Amino acid sequence: MKQLFIYGAAALAEIGGCFAFWAWLRMDKSPLWLIPGMASLALFAWLLTLNDAVAAGRTYAAYGGVYILASLFWLWAVEDMRPDRWDAIGATICLLGAAIIFYGPGRT
Repeated sequence: MKQLFIYGAAALAEIGGCFAFWAWLRMDKSPLWLIPGMASLALFAWLLTLNDAVAAGRTYAAYGGVYILASLFWLWAVEDMRPDRWDAIGATICLLGAAIIFYGPGRT
């Protein structure tokens, strides 16, 4: 459960940080958006180090599935675009893969 909380918080930090860059470059927002964006990306990197996995690459691989799901929630909550069934199917497949990677025998 701790890992899921860490992954969820990391996903929000990463998406928020990346969105700050998106807002600056694609939505003509102020360059000041980059300051919280960079802080958010640094928080994301730190949060992933709190995971109990013994290998960084495996942590990042398993995190990918959670990131995809969180991105779809961001799409819906922040960008007001409802994910479709193909988004849901793809996220489900990715989460299954992430769970296999992270929770396989001898992983954590």
